[in-house]
Amino acid sequence: MRDARGFTLIELLIVITILGILLSLAVASYRHARIRGSETAAIAALTAINQAQYSYMATCGNQRFAPHLTSLGRPNPGTRAPYLSPDLTAAEEILKSGYVIRMSGTEVTEPAQTCTGETPVVGYQTTADPAVPGTTGIRFFGTNVDLVVYENLETFNGKMPELGPPTMGQETKGALAK
Repeated sequence: MRDARGFTLIELLIVITILGILLSLAVASYRHARIRGSETAAIAALTAINQAQYSYMATCGNQRFAPHLTSLGRPNPGTRAPYLSPDLTAAEEILKSGYVIRMSGTEVTEPAQTCTGETPVVGYQTTADPAVPGTTGIRFFGTNVDLVVYENLETFNGKMPELGPPTMGQETKGALAK
């Protein structure tokens, strides 16, 4: 006679198989959510940089833009508040939420200085590239004086104009747009 107290080996293998399938689905969903979160943070960072640049231009830059991310972290002498938060202005190249953020621009040709004592730029371009493509993010982002964030599956670094749309990629319609 068979003892009915306990599980057979087949029943245990079936339960372990089901748990393995559920775990693999959960890990895939978690990875996808993490990538989307990183991409959303990159878009938000580029939007914040655009807003800070226009604030800088209007109050400190004599209708010109800040030359570096660190420039936006310096306080406005009138308000003593920086234009952008320290997490985005600690260095010339920032790693935030799995994305490397860089900004550059063309310095003005006529002698001019901003209220922070720097030579401003006529225009700027900012890019956000995944630190580990495919793991920290899939899409690459770029923006410029036009205040539009663009996305692509390859980097905008060195290819993003300071004014107007880039020759590649498309406008980002939202954080979850593909």
